[in-house]
Amino acid sequence: MQSVSTDNFGPLVAYLVPGAVVLLGLQPHVPILLNWFAAVSPDAPTLGGFLYLTVSSLAAGMTINAIRWVCVDSFHALTGLPPPKLNFSRLAGREQAFALLISIHYQHYQFFANSFIATAIAYISYRLSTGYAGQFGVLDIAVVPVEVVFLLASRDTLRKYYRRSEQLLSGK
Repeated sequence: MQSVSTDNFGPLVAYLVPGAVVLLGLQPHVPILLNWFAAVSPDAPTLGGFLYLTVSSLAAGMTINAIRWVCVDSFHALTGLPPPKLNFSRLAGREQAFALLISIHYQHYQFFANSFIATAIAYISYRLSTGYAGQFGVLDIAVVPVEVVFLLASRDTLRKYYRRSEQLLSGK
């Protein structure tokens, strides 16, 4: 099995973590997830449970990424952050620099924007399981600033990625 390195850290964080957040939020509605997330004997996860959780988190994360593409990317574009027009014919000899921009900006954008979507889904699932008429608590209050931070961080990292990619690959 390959260890975590700079080559695979970005995709792990961009997809696996938000996917696990959604699965954690869906636990009340999908009982098998309780076993996969169990950390105490005798219900501690087996190797199979760990594998199911990992693959399911990755699949959920990829799905969240698609939802992010439709919702958050569109939101940023409509609110003054459209994607730049890049000239990929200028990429020759600049592949490492472009890969670095993806690594230090775009993958962070994916994490923040995907986490924004994942947190919203997990919160909605939580409220569905407790009932909307239930009492509001710390989690209900905390979710708002967390979501604001995820959205602002996604915008900042996307802006940096767009600006620096344009500097690298624009025809100007």
